[in-house]
Order: sequence, then structure tokens, then C-alpha cells
Amino acid sequence: MALKLELRQSQALVMTPQLQQAIKLLQLSTLDLAAFIEQEVERNPLLERDEGADPAPHEAAVETGAPADDGTRETQAVDRALDDDGYAMSGGNLDGSYQTEGPAAAGWEGESASGPWSGTRGGSFDDDGFDIEGLAEERPDLRRHLSDQLGLAVADPARRLIGAQLIEAVDDAGYLIEPLDDIAARVGCALAEAEATLALVQGFDPPGVFARSLAECLALQLKERDRFDPAMQAMVAHLELVARRDFAALRQVCGVDEEDLRDMLAELRRLDPKPGLAFGGEDAAPVVADIQVRPDPGGGWRVELNTEALPRVLVNNRYQARVAGAAQSREDKAYISECLNNANWLVKSLEQRARTILKVASEIVRQQDAFLREGVRALRPLNLRTVAEAVSMHESTISRVTSNKYMATPRGLFELKYFFTAALASSTGGEAHSAEAVRDRIRTLIDREAGDGVLSDDKIVELLRASGIDIARRTVAKYREAMHIPSSVERRRLKAAMV
Repeated sequence: MALKLELRQSQALVMTPQLQQAIKLLQLSTLDLAAFIEQEVERNPLLERDEGADPAPHEAAVETGAPADDGTRETQAVDRALDDDGYAMSGGNLDGSYQTEGPAAAGWEGESASGPWSGTRGGSFDDDGFDIEGLAEERPDLRRHLSDQLGLAVADPARRLIGAQLIEAVDDAGYLIEPLDDIAARVGCALAEAEATLALVQGFDPPGVFARSLAECLALQLKERDRFDPAMQAMVAHLELVARRDFAALRQVCGVDEEDLRDMLAELRRLDPKPGLAFGGEDAAPVVADIQVRPDPGGGWRVELNTEALPRVLVNNRYQARVAGAAQSREDKAYISECLNNANWLVKSLEQRARTILKVASEIVRQQDAFLREGVRALRPLNLRTVAEAVSMHESTISRVTSNKYMATPRGLFELKYFFTAALASSTGGEAHSAEAVRDRIRTLIDREAGDGVLSDDKIVELLRASGIDIARRTVAKYREAMHIPSSVERRRLKAAMV
């Protein structure tokens, strides 16, 4: 053993804070990115928002189905530690578009499936479309709504205290989530007094509030409608039979005939199992499309970044020069230099993020051109590796780009991950089928069932194999359950009850 000195040369990727920030920005959603930019603008005096006019779009022509063009080398910068070449240091304004050469999009007929278990997706770029955000109204808070009623209905201070504790124990759906004896112990009252107060507040609006179970919630609403007769009481007590659609057992338990049972089931459907959701709660944040896909008049598709969702920031070089010239101490100069470096890097990261999203989205459009023209039946199997190889990026980069990003197409608004589906082999040895396209076929077959011709999972397998799709019965059952479609036995019971 001996001590010696050796020189070794090696290459390694160092995850600097700036590179970590660039990777973080790449996977942020539009709303999260906007919040992050606001924090940076408040923290860095050299950053400011660009409120000017939208920049001219950046365009490039590519062919549908061909490999992605390598012309924009900046799209590989995240994999190469974000190379500095080709970036403007004073602004983050970027818009972009790719035009895919291919068959012109003609006719925008929706999907044929429109049955009770089929989802609907709509989308249009017409200028005269209504603003869905205008339909949103401010909803009153549930607990405030109940407290106002408590103040009018209860005069006794002790009862008011118990009622206030009951209101605090109500969740957003309107259910009492805390045991009544625990509330009585906390207030210091008898359990009978708490039960009497609960019976009083259960008469508040909305009907069904303060229930401790689904059966009690439905019973309260039926009592308010004066429909809680013995037959309906028996039905509410056997909701598991309703869930299984075992109508023969329900008729026996309730002691009614088929016509009365249909009326009772219709009455049950008109009830609200979660009455509290009509009040309060935070409004769901709207989904903002990061990419817009439009049919191009000359044929193919035009893929553009959504400029309204694209954050634009500038580095105020004039202010930086004035402040740097007035700085005296070493600490002040170091602070100004750090702010300038951080601002420039943020601008480059935003610019790189936009270019990367645009290039990946253009490749997805190129791969799924048939889906845009024909619908979900033509959705191709696609994985991250295929797109990564086409755009010369790493799979992890593609995964970050497609997370929490949305594309607005003439066929609706889709998350980028929607276009990545597993492949099912063809029974004829031809091209594989997309799992999403197979799910749509299953839904269409079930929607087209005749009145007495309910398709079993085995029969669906036969029909799919006859159309060239090699699929197992357990896969059909898994897809059907994922789409919340009942089994053939339950569908047969439901149709028998509706006759």
C-alpha cells in the first residue's frame, strides 16, 4: 500500500440550481407556472411582466407522418443542461406554430356513441361561442347558510351552542361526520338534548343536510316531500338491492308491483345524495389549453402555443444599469449581479419551455393525425419512446412536457397524456389497435344493444375479434368497469325494469 497522486478526466452532469429550476418549469401546469412567475417578479427587482402586444408567431413547416425536423436545436437544451446558444437575454416573449402537411380536415362530425354510458367532448374555435365561465356564479357558503337559519329558528342559547357545533361537524356534502355523543360531550350537554337539536336542524335547507348516512339523507328528503310511506321506507332500508338492480327482490321487500316500483325508483333518482355540494366550496379552476390545433386552409394542421396562457417576462436592463452604477458596496454589486443572472436564466428557461412544448405537441399531432380527422376510432398506439426518438429528446423530458399540459383541438380539449395509449394486437396480423379506441368500440357496442339483446363480455370479445382486435375477456371486463358500465346481468335487470 502506498500514497500517490493521480489526474483523471471525466464528464458529469451537475444539477445546478438553475438547471433544477428549468426542469421544474418544464413540468409545471399553466396555473402553477403563473403563480411561480408572480413570486419571481415580486422577489427580483429586475424582472417585470411584458404587457405589450403579442409577438409575431414563430412558424415551421413539417410533414404529417414524417420524422420531426431537427432545425430548432434549442429543444434539446434541457437534456444538454440548457445550452446558452440562440437565446435573447432581454425578453421571454415566444409564440410558435408548426404546420403539418397532410390531408385537410373536412367535416367535424362527432363520435357516433351517444348512449347513457358514453362521454361527450366538445370543442370549437368559432368566435360566436358562448363563454362558459360567464355561467359561473358565486355560491353561498354552506355553513353560513345553516348558521343564518339557526339564528332564526333557535332562540335558546344552549340549543344555539349545540347547533353551532353540529354545523362545524358538517362536511362539504352536508353530512354529519362526527359522532353525536362526541359533540354532546364536548358541549357538556345530555345526549338527548343533542339528539333533539339534531332533529331540529335536520329540517333546515337544503333537505337532507345533517344526515349521518346515505339512507338517512334520502329519508329526510322524502319526508320533506311527504313521500316517505312504508314502501319507500323499505326501499331506502335496502339500498344495496337498488345498487345491484335486483328489482325482483325489491318488489318483494317493498310489496309493490312493477309499475309502482318504477315510480318509486324515479322518485329516488330525483333526490340529491349530496345536498351540501350546492353550497360553498371552492370553484374548480378552469383548464387552460397550452396548445391550440386548428385546421389549416391549405391542408394539414396548424399547431400554435396559446399566447394568452404563455407567461411573458422581461429583464429591465435600463434599471439594472442605473442601480449597478449607483451600487457602492461589494454586497450590493453581488446582489445586483445575482438578480441579473437569475432573471436572464428565467427568461431563457421560459423560452426553452415554450419551444419544447411546441415541438413535442407538433410531433403528437403528426402521430395522431388520423384521430383529428376521424375521431377516437383512429387513435393510434403511442408511447413516450416513439415521440422521444422523433424529436431527439429523452423519455423523461417527454414525460415532463406532457404532464399537466392540455391541447385544444376541433374534437375537444385533451391532456397531452391522453394521446399516449397502450397497444392491443390485431387478430389478423395487421397494425395494432389503441386501447382507447378499443374502449370506444366496447362502449359503442353496448350503446347499440337491442332491447332484449344484452351483450355479455364473451360476446363482445367475439365481435371485437371478428373486427380484427385480439382481446381477452378479462380485458373487456376491465375496460367496461373503468367506463362505469354495468355488467350484462345488471343491464338486463335495468332494461327489464324500464319496460
